Amino acid sequence: MKQRTIGRQTVSAIGLGGMPMSIEGRPDTRRSIATIHAALDAGVTLIDTADAYHRDAGEVGHNEELIARALRAYGRRPDDVLVATKGGHLRPGDGSWTVNGHPAHLKQAAKESAKRLDVEAIGLYQFHRPDPRVPYADSIGAIRDLLDEGVILMAGISNATVDQIDEANEILGGRLHSVQNQFSPRFRSSLRELERCNELGIAFLPWSPLGGIANAPELSAQHTAFRDVADEVDVSVYQVTLAWELALAPVVIPIPGSSRPESIRDSAAATDVKLTPEQISRLSAA
Repeated sequence: MKQRTIGRQTVSAIGLGGMPMSIEGRPDTRRSIATIHAALDAGVTLIDTADAYHRDAGEVGHNEELIARALRAYGRRPDDVLVATKGGHLRPGDGSWTVNGHPAHLKQAAKESAKRLDVEAIGLYQFHRPDPRVPYADSIGAIRDLLDEGVILMAGISNATVDQIDEANEILGGRLHSVQNQFSPRFRSSLRELERCNELGIAFLPWSPLGGIANAPELSAQHTAFRDVADEVDVSVYQVTLAWELALAPVVIPIPGSSRPESIRDSAAATDVKLTPEQISRLSAA
């Protein structure tokens, strides 16, 4: 597994997104743990989660607890793997998503996430989504306080604009370590944010890098250039997609969501795919 960096920490160039293992349509616990173990076997050392990754009311942090359990069963401390979690997004349990960017909520949420993850300090904590009712500076101020207090070791933001990246980095005193935005062949409007992260040396973590749970199965049909290149290099279209994203900038670390061992094994192998400059240009133009 090739490596990249978030802040000063070296992690695998492909991470594991935990959301599919805890929301609607989730598999049973045994398969989820097998998926996390398959990721670790493949050299994955970055796992992405959030306190909002759950299905029902009353099970906040379901995915965080699942990951902590899987790491214990594997014989690894969460300190050995960078577990990135997020706060500020909520799921009431009716299938909807809401936001809460109030500083008091974020500070309490981070401390509760640390307990569920069984760590003294969270390796990477990200503000999940801006709350239009709360000034962005106030929410990021809470993340800064968590960093200063040692509750979290690194700070990030998610679903952010270029202006919010710059604002957050300023408030954090140059200690913004990651930006997690949606990016895939289907959704490229975060390219400016990716480029800004590359300019600043901030890790850019594409979420839904294969198009999302509903659209990933249609990736080959909807994006023929990616299918054609996959045929040329004789790997899956998913590996080509992740390899293309990795080639866009050295700060890019895709975090494909998986709920099956075979899926994360395939994704992890993308770091070995070598695309030519012509193929990369063709995919970028598609």
